Amino acid sequence: MNTYYVYIVTNNSRTLYTGVTNDLLRRVYEHKSKLVAGFTQKYGLDRLVYYESTSDVRVALQREKQIKGWVRAKKVALIVSTNPAWRDLSEGWYGRNI
Repeated sequence: MNTYYVYIVTNNSRTLYTGVTNDLLRRVYEHKSKLVAGFTQKYGLDRLVYYESTSDVRVALQREKQIKGWVRAKKVALIVSTNPAWRDLSEGWYGRNI
């Protein structure tokens, strides 16, 4: 059974990006290492502040689309509901910080 993750990454300015992946460790590493060109690389989005998981890829994609459609305040409320300090949830995943 596969697991799919909907996640939100940010930077020091709290710019937000919502994505979906089937390998959260790999995807966060790619964000932190700036391996994929695009929005997250351009704005240095490398801090994981929220994620949720599901075994259904369709549910994950629907949830990603739902969150992306929200106004910023609603996304911030989602993050704060589980991570009020906006700490990097991936801290310590890769040995020393990247």
